[in-house]
Amino acid sequence: MATVELRFSALPEHVRTARLVAAAVARRAGVDEAVLDEVRLAVGEACTRAVGLHQSAGIAAPVKVLLVEEEKQFSIEVGDEAPRSSPGDRAPGAAGEDPDAEEDEMGLAVISGLVDDVEVTAGENGGQIRMTWPTALHPVPLA
Repeated sequence: MATVELRFSALPEHVRTARLVAAAVARRAGVDEAVLDEVRLAVGEACTRAVGLHQSAGIAAPVKVLLVEEEKQFSIEVGDEAPRSSPGDRAPGAAGEDPDAEEDEMGLAVISGLVDDVEVTAGENGGQIRMTWPTALHPVPLA
């Protein structure tokens, strides 16, 4: 099992880099070429969500992305440190009619539409989105 860990400052300009790294590692892990655009989009949404949560809560810690290659699957975990009581909640004190909360829910809906196997967890120490895709039997060798 190979794991790549990426940490980046919670700034929107770093999301593109995370997307590119995720696509490259997914390709090497054997994720079908036809699915790589979905991988890029889903990682972009998850990272953008994490950046937004960090910025709105004033958290200076980096966003963490784990890319995990297992025998028959490839997983990407995007973690944030914004405290919440449930996966759709924003930082404590968020209003029910908050436009940021609506954007957060929209981001989760987009991710769910792109990825068949998604797990969203959240708690007082932050949250995580875990997305999983099947891989081919023979991963692409490094060039």
